[in-house]
Amino acid sequence: MSLRLGDIAPNFQASTTEGDIDFHEYLGSSWGVLFSHPADYTPVCTTELGKTALLKQEFAKRNVKVLAVSVDPLEKHIGWKKDINETQSCEVDFPLVADENKTVANLYDMIHPNASETFTVRSLFIIGPDKKLKLSITYPASTGRNFVEVLRVIDSLQMTAKHSVATPADWKHGEDVIVVPAVSTEDAIKKFPKGVKVVKPYLRYTPQPE
Repeated sequence: MSLRLGDIAPNFQASTTEGDIDFHEYLGSSWGVLFSHPADYTPVCTTELGKTALLKQEFAKRNVKVLAVSVDPLEKHIGWKKDINETQSCEVDFPLVADENKTVANLYDMIHPNASETFTVRSLFIIGPDKKLKLSITYPASTGRNFVEVLRVIDSLQMTAKHSVATPADWKHGEDVIVVPAVSTEDAIKKFPKGVKVVKPYLRYTPQPE
């Protein structure tokens, strides 16, 4: 199954290091980040989970819940979590989903046979409070993800969901944003009291609305 932006993120029930969960119930009215790992006790994954744990407050202030998933069993997850906490100087307290039957991996198309027929690729999904898929990124097993970039994307998604703006290349929280083409310049001037800078009729900047 191939998921596309705007699709409802498939629900699932699973055992995790934080107890049994129903994915949609777990998310509730929060945003969600679901990301997969090729296997437990692997070096790149260890650093990724550690980084996510260290960014706990950053995810929390954005109302984002995170879950990691791999096809290894729960017992391995529990042992591996101790290693992550030790080596990354963190406390992993978000769910690590045990997906032995590859239910979640198949629902989210996390296994790419040309890369590996048994291990999941590094897939990451951002899911909105409406349970719709807002973003998906896939990395090869050899390349660790940039979780600061994930936070940047969430900032953009959350802001652009509320305002008629888009974010330019390399945008960071607090920088100017772009007025979307659907809003006329006349309406933009009324809508954005901080001002509108017109570079081209289709390229107009305004200070971040919030």
